Amino acid sequence: MISLLVTLRTACLFLALLSLVGLSSVNGFAAPKPNVLFIAIDDLNDWEGCLEGHPQVQTPNIDALASRGTLFTNAHCQAPLCNSSRTSLLLGLRPSTTGIYGLAPWYRKVPALAEKVSLPNYFRQHGYRAYSAGKVYHGNFGRSPGVEFDEIGAPPSLAPFPPKKLVDTPSPHPLVDWGQFPHRDEDKGDWQVASWGVEQLQQQHDQPFFMALGFSLPHVPCYAAEKWLALYPEDTLQLPEVRQDDRDDTPRFSWYMHWRLPEPRLKFLKEADQWKNLVRSYLACISFVDSQVGRVLTALEKSGHADDTIVVLWSDHGWHLGEKLITGKNSLWDRSTRVPLIFAGPGITEHAVCNQPVELLDIYPTLLQLCDLSAKQGLEGVSLVPQLQDANTKRERPAITTHNPDNHGVRTEKWRYIVYADGSEELYDMVKDPHEWENLTDRPELEAVKAELREWLPEQSAPHALGSKHRILEYHNGEAVWEGTPIEPKEPVPEL
Repeated sequence: MISLLVTLRTACLFLALLSLVGLSSVNGFAAPKPNVLFIAIDDLNDWEGCLEGHPQVQTPNIDALASRGTLFTNAHCQAPLCNSSRTSLLLGLRPSTTGIYGLAPWYRKVPALAEKVSLPNYFRQHGYRAYSAGKVYHGNFGRSPGVEFDEIGAPPSLAPFPPKKLVDTPSPHPLVDWGQFPHRDEDKGDWQVASWGVEQLQQQHDQPFFMALGFSLPHVPCYAAEKWLALYPEDTLQLPEVRQDDRDDTPRFSWYMHWRLPEPRLKFLKEADQWKNLVRSYLACISFVDSQVGRVLTALEKSGHADDTIVVLWSDHGWHLGEKLITGKNSLWDRSTRVPLIFAGPGITEHAVCNQPVELLDIYPTLLQLCDLSAKQGLEGVSLVPQLQDANTKRERPAITTHNPDNHGVRTEKWRYIVYADGSEELYDMVKDPHEWENLTDRPELEAVKAELREWLPEQSAPHALGSKHRILEYHNGEAVWEGTPIEPKEPVPEL
């Protein structure tokens, strides 16, 4: 009998010790792994209140998240296009390494990349259950259960759509549209994504979770109900500052980056009296998405997991709304590369603002370190944990954006340097000239600056991966080829 009691007491003590190991602590016991709430927003530039990208934008929920964590004001994507940017972030590799520059292919269809361990898969390998809804990878990539994620929720969707396009744009592309369209918030695809996320957060979890929620707006079509447009009265709306001669000092090759696209030029917006309508619709869609972020964050608070969940919010790239005389992305200027990046949660300084240049590429190693997972070899980003602990900690390297082989932008706190595949260049003093209106590349006294920035360029640009298509620019032996069609040296720049 005594022997049995001793055995029971020993067993109880052993279970208690196991419990302590699974719980928090001091004295060398392993702490539980924090959860990760990974919020992606499509085509969102720096038009958030916390980034002051537009003086009238209303984003109370994103701003509140920034306040309770660390905001990076100088964060940049690795590619100004959905598929290439998301592939880079989720693999932790630059486009110049992967060869993924266009809207296709899906990286797992590329033999050299098929076995790469993505960010969600790394978490799955380390005891996490991974959830996904909406647009995390491009389009419907990565939505087969058990490949990237364990649980798959609502699909990415820009619905609902009006019976026909609201704006007669130069391109008949059905997604290139905007304006007021009466519909319920509950019918929007992004509402369904947020609702699925809320539902998952209300569940009990027996292992730490990595939950990725991808919102599709403000990607076109920017359809907005009257309640969201009312936040931005037309008679007081402020349009972006532009200069009609802004492209006079940019190289011809800069036009090749977005030679013929569905997104219209500023010329069309002005002539069709649609500039204000587009800006207003884009702002309205931002505020709608902000409300969905708010729904998710409220659910996180109610779940009891707010204190043990790391939240990271990011956008895949920016978006022009007339700046540089274009709309859309596909450029190496700040409007196309600068994005919101916010971290909040355990181990992260609150009410902090970091002005150092950082990259979306840095998210992968940062989350591993924050969650106390073993470092993954071969990642090309650098952990932001030093900046999350002290926002004034200096970073040695700039942010680099690449769009198609050998076209790179380098961003420091002071400079933006762009070099194109044909060797043409741009250089801007971002402190004195945040609009990038004056190209300083021909200033002899700045040759040393350019030489220093050049040192950060990728040593090689991988060729386009097999199956690459959509927005593909090639340059060989002095000839530029846009989506398979050569561009004649004196061919006029498309106006629309």
